[in-house]
Amino acid sequence: MTFTPKTPAFEKAVKDSRNLKAKPDNDELLEQGSQDPPFAEAPKPGMFDLTGKAKYNAWKKVEDDGVSAKDAQEKYVKLVNSLKGKYGFDG
Repeated sequence: MTFTPKTPAFEKAVKDSRNLKAKPDNDELLEQGSQDPPFAEAPKPGMFDLTGKAKYNAWKKVEDDGVSAKDAQEKYVKLVNSLKGKYGFDG
């Protein structure tokens, strides 16, 4: 996945995701992390960073499936909007 500038909608979704009233479950967090294009530029996590490895592997699967950074950003925005409806939002 090559670098794609972040859209305003994606930037807003990132901020909104930090203001959910409750923490999403681990599967939702993993899905959210897999759609985060900036994670693509991060180095591979170390052996003992289990959370980082799970996020990296989820992102890698998205990349291997051929999802573009633009599409990943759009999916991220949709996911955050659904989480706002499910968990509530302080914003």
